[in-house]
Amino acid sequence: MKLESYVREILDDIKFRGVKALREYSKKFDNYEGEFLVKEEEFEKAEKLIPKEDKKIIQIIIERVKEYHERQLENDKLYIKNASLYGIIYKPIRRIGIYVPGGKPLPSTLIMVGVPAKIAGVKEIVVTTPPKEGKINPYILYVAKLLDIKEIHKLGGIQAIGAMAYGIGMKKVDKIFGPGNKFVNEAKRQVFGVVGIDSLAGPSEIAVIADESANKDYVLADLLSQLEHGKDSKAWLLTTSKELAEYCNKEGIKVVLCKSLEECVEKVNEIAPEHLEILTKEPLKLVDLIENAGAIYLGEYTPVPAADYFLGVNHVLPTGGAAKFSSVLTVMDFMKRISLAYVSREEFLSERYLGIRLAEIEGLELHKKALEVRR
Repeated sequence: MKLESYVREILDDIKFRGVKALREYSKKFDNYEGEFLVKEEEFEKAEKLIPKEDKKIIQIIIERVKEYHERQLENDKLYIKNASLYGIIYKPIRRIGIYVPGGKPLPSTLIMVGVPAKIAGVKEIVVTTPPKEGKINPYILYVAKLLDIKEIHKLGGIQAIGAMAYGIGMKKVDKIFGPGNKFVNEAKRQVFGVVGIDSLAGPSEIAVIADESANKDYVLADLLSQLEHGKDSKAWLLTTSKELAEYCNKEGIKVVLCKSLEECVEKVNEIAPEHLEILTKEPLKLVDLIENAGAIYLGEYTPVPAADYFLGVNHVLPTGGAAKFSSVLTVMDFMKRISLAYVSREEFLSERYLGIRLAEIEGLELHKKALEVRR
């Protein structure tokens, strides 16, 4: 059965049969038959399982992510013209859902999505993540506690996306965030419109631009680190160094030997990779030439895994060439822009002829009348 129809069938079933269908799919896919909502005592037990040193590490990482993202918050943009007020005001999304994959515990996903959501002022955050042997990974529960996220459901896969989108077993969310496998991705695609979604995340990608000055071992290690995510992950090396090209010519790595760094940049802009490392003598000189990349990391001490975990920058990035039209996750992804206008009588009466004529051109008589009736 094709992926699209398979996912559609499950989503429709959840939509019409509700919690009963959720329970059936939870048993089928996660071998779980208990209550979905995580209880307070489960948070307490989880915290006791985490070593003191790990707690400190998680706290420091969260603070670093907060520091970076707090600077992204936009203020309302208002101006006065002819005694009228115009502008854009920002409001947080009221309720969001965060999907945290369950194959490997990914507390970093919850940090990267939860922290900017909190900074934006999102009032309600629900997390869904599949249980293992009936339990949620203690590190995920500990991160949730630190972020004051109390609503966590033991739900994975398509059924988790359906529950959040349609409000089955929980209050419906307004927008869904977080990565997942092909089933989760397809479910997010199908519920888009019913709810908002952050993106359709694909396999991890890395491109490295390097010259003869680059440390060969660093370059190879960074390329291989992203292939660790799975067999579909992609790694490109674009280099002017024949020696480096030969050294990194390993299985899974696409090596492109270029005549110049400018040619390397051209090829990167075509690829539009999720992660781009620039390991050259003067990496800053190339930044202005880069048009398409989810994130740019400069110098030999800014490897992708550092950005994934502790630098504070966000690791939720566009993949599959989507960097040509979309961007890294920021605080503003959790906010809505609302247009504002408060027009004075004087400006309206002096300028309404513009709207009256455009209404005539478009043949909308009642639009015209609404302008003419005000005297």
